[in-house]
Amino acid sequence: MSKTADVLNELDSKNEPALIGYFPAGFPTLDASIAACIAMCEAGVDVLELGVPYSDPVMDGLVIQEATEQALSNGFKLKDLFPALRAITAAVKTPVLVMSYWNPILQYGVEKFARDLKDAGGAGLITPDLIPDEAKQWLDISDELDLDRVFLATPSSSKERLATSANLSRGFVYAVSTMGITGAREDLDRKARDVVAGVKDSGTSTPVCVGIGISTAAQVAEVNSYADGAIVGSLFIKAYLAGGIAVLSSTVTELKSGSK
Repeated sequence: MSKTADVLNELDSKNEPALIGYFPAGFPTLDASIAACIAMCEAGVDVLELGVPYSDPVMDGLVIQEATEQALSNGFKLKDLFPALRAITAAVKTPVLVMSYWNPILQYGVEKFARDLKDAGGAGLITPDLIPDEAKQWLDISDELDLDRVFLATPSSSKERLATSANLSRGFVYAVSTMGITGAREDLDRKARDVVAGVKDSGTSTPVCVGIGISTAAQVAEVNSYADGAIVGSLFIKAYLAGGIAVLSSTVTELKSGSK
């Protein structure tokens, strides 16, 4: 069972758009990030991605890099993730997935991380730089603890790799809309449709959501016309920087309501 998939499937059954929102833990401070994440959920985010700041964020664009660098410079440590996660999940019913590069999890200990994640109310993990072929330890412990595991599907993925990612993902499959790094773009890469189609052709019943480059309500609506959800990150950080929780919340509401 997957709380994340349940939410996405219910929205699909009602023909309602799904919005997945990313925000980094510890930005600009730990307490501020907790408040921001709770506000995003209350404003309409259907699934929350709680990002783990990392010193070598190879997939992230400048906006997310600068936010996570600020979190790290303010003293964020990986151990701080779990009380933050616990505070968020205690306040809202929204599924919360942690998004993290794999090296910090390896350093912490895969099984320990998974158990602490579960204890704090997390729904599972998004691992952008971990491929299923190298994920046996995570696959085993996530099965034991019934945690979601979200793998990426990219425009360069072979048909076989798309099928593997689809079959081993739980919660949703993260379809990357372009081969670039994260960050709002005026136009979504048309390759996103091909990635989603390739995943769905594998026969999976797992929802497929599209991320990287989504920054408008129209794009959220477009993505939801062929996928099971739209993932937004950089725009929410920009909104927070522009006006704190008030602007962040209004941006979530605008993307969610404007895409219907």
